[in-house]
Amino acid sequence: MTISIWRYSHLALAVSSFLFILLASITGLILAFEPVSDSLKPYALRNLDQITLAETIANAQKNYDEVIEIKIEKNRFVQANVIPEDGQSLKIYLDPKTGKSIGNAENDNEFFQFVTTLHRSLFLHGLGRFFMGLTAFLLFLIALTGSILVIKRQRKLSKFFSKVVRENGFQFYHVIFGRLWLIPILIISVTGVFLTFNEFEVFEKPETKLQIDYDNVKSEPKIKIHEFGTFQKTKLSDVVSVEFPFSDDIEDAFTVKLHDREIIVNQFTGEILAENLSPSIKNYVDLSLDLHTGRANIIWALVLAVASINILFFIYSGFAMTLKRRSAKTRNKFKAEQAEFIVLAGSENGSTMRFAKAFHESLLKKGQSSFFAELNDYQTFESAKHIIVITATYGNGEAPTNAKKALAAIEKHTQTQPVHFSIVGFGSHAYPDFCQFAYDLYNRMSLEENLNAFLEIRTVNDKSIEAFSEWASEWSNKAGIDLELDLESAKAKPKKLQKFRVVEKTECEIDGSFLVKFEPKKKKAFRSGDLLNVYPANDHRERQYSVGKVANLVQLSIKRHEFGLGSTFLYDLEIEQTIEARIVANDPFHFDPNAKQTVLISNGTGIAPFLGMIDENDAKHECHLYCGFREKRSFEPYRAFIDKQTAKRKLTRLHLAYSRHGEKQYVKDLLEKDSGFVASVLKNNGNVMICGSLAMQNNVLELLSKICESELKKPLSHFQANGQIKMDCY
Repeated sequence: MTISIWRYSHLALAVSSFLFILLASITGLILAFEPVSDSLKPYALRNLDQITLAETIANAQKNYDEVIEIKIEKNRFVQANVIPEDGQSLKIYLDPKTGKSIGNAENDNEFFQFVTTLHRSLFLHGLGRFFMGLTAFLLFLIALTGSILVIKRQRKLSKFFSKVVRENGFQFYHVIFGRLWLIPILIISVTGVFLTFNEFEVFEKPETKLQIDYDNVKSEPKIKIHEFGTFQKTKLSDVVSVEFPFSDDIEDAFTVKLHDREIIVNQFTGEILAENLSPSIKNYVDLSLDLHTGRANIIWALVLAVASINILFFIYSGFAMTLKRRSAKTRNKFKAEQAEFIVLAGSENGSTMRFAKAFHESLLKKGQSSFFAELNDYQTFESAKHIIVITATYGNGEAPTNAKKALAAIEKHTQTQPVHFSIVGFGSHAYPDFCQFAYDLYNRMSLEENLNAFLEIRTVNDKSIEAFSEWASEWSNKAGIDLELDLESAKAKPKKLQKFRVVEKTECEIDGSFLVKFEPKKKKAFRSGDLLNVYPANDHRERQYSVGKVANLVQLSIKRHEFGLGSTFLYDLEIEQTIEARIVANDPFHFDPNAKQTVLISNGTGIAPFLGMIDENDAKHECHLYCGFREKRSFEPYRAFIDKQTAKRKLTRLHLAYSRHGEKQYVKDLLEKDSGFVASVLKNNGNVMICGSLAMQNNVLELLSKICESELKKPLSHFQANGQIKMDCY
């Protein structure tokens, strides 16, 4: 089932029930504090499991002429109906250890009674109970569909609780809190539904009648109540109520209701005259009440209170995200059949939509007839000269929600005149299928007879305004339209950055490459293959580098470009200087310590994460490094480290290719010679990891595809889907 169906189901359930869920959450939050309020009362007792029923009855009878009944209320209050010397019946709270009164019994709090009735039935009796039960069921479905969306987002069930890539505040915390409070919310909803069913007597309740053989009831040997074996074994925490005999008649007896049974006890001998186990449905009802109300445990009551607060947050954040997505939609000045420029957007969360909207509005400002729509709305555009597609990628290289139908629509709707098309892909290197849908779209549109690529496909990592602006500038220059983009709404300043201290840096070696090592000022869990996001201009502009973790330091290998914002900034750093940056987890590109064989493929500075991964190979599993450089000297900064790891048997074998030295070959040539070995690694569930330039990646993937099809009789996609081929290229 597609992500859009789950998302729309989740939204539809929330919209249709939010008023009832809002009311249930607010009243539930209030009621969660009733057990807390009760526990603060002076007659609220603890440790009822440390005193027996025999002691309690004996102590009460010492202080009062007659004890009519003892009840344990809300698992905290011992209430007794007694008659003192003056003969006036009293309802008191009893101290079971002394048998004395610790306060007169109170009526239930009127405020909590009001809120309870509102929570259970909306003051509508049976009809209200039905609606609140239905609300609990809808809350269960919302939690279920939300969980499926998280699984889709995280790509697999096993990564349900793995780190979430942070995009925007509402969405990030909606997912984080949703995972943390999923279980309590499911418990609230399931128990709410169950209690509603019980109220409407959906479950069959077997009749239980205590049968007493009065002909054989004995009055001898008579023993004292505190010596009754049954009462001595029964803890007060297990008791619901005790009804005392009304007279000394032999047919009168103690009626004791426990949580799991009801018993009749001879008032003279302590013998059990009759016993009935409670039906299982009663145990389930009691458990559901405990879990739904928190009456049995103050800590659980507080958990329910926080869960109710989170439900309120989910209502607010969910609608905020929905409105934000809808706000990205634009009213069109020109109709689709009139416009010469068609701007189509594919966005899952609305951020990519803002870039597309800015491009569309810049065309309008220049007097161009531009039509803006979602990718799902692709059709035959009768007057179009340019189709500009700006799209994100979601999940495992999938189309975002509003672009699911795009590929089929392109095939179905043929353009009747020649049209230029341009595609910009938005994505994050934190995911393995970086901009995959944009590539799929570019390839599909290239097959259409009347669609001609205006520019090569471009990609934008992590919403980089600079990268998008560079593409827009190139497009406007070629189109002859001087566009002025307003991207203020798309700017996202970095938050919660961490400080890193420079501890080591090399000078530019051959090819302008250098190494720099950072020490996090505070302890930070990270692994080789994660990404370091650097902000060289102290603004929204972000540069991302693949990290190697060596001796708990962040090690980068960087090629310096003359006008490179990031590389120049890092090269100019001095030892002991501090920068602010953030580490982004890149789980799909982590070294698998359980893989028996791993092939690492890199060129140039792409070797950086692999240095840390080799150091991470403590199990000394088979590990091969294939790396390409321009000249022999280009490898020298890494040679000592590689030799050391080889001696430790963390690296099995090094394979080097020099494009301007010796045989003058590329890393692809090395792999082609060892194609049989590469095939055996994949066949034996080993991993192949690639880091470096996109050009190298494309060449290597082309070779791997041939190896898979010719030697393994399976497509490359089979091993990609299996997680055996991992890439992080730029």
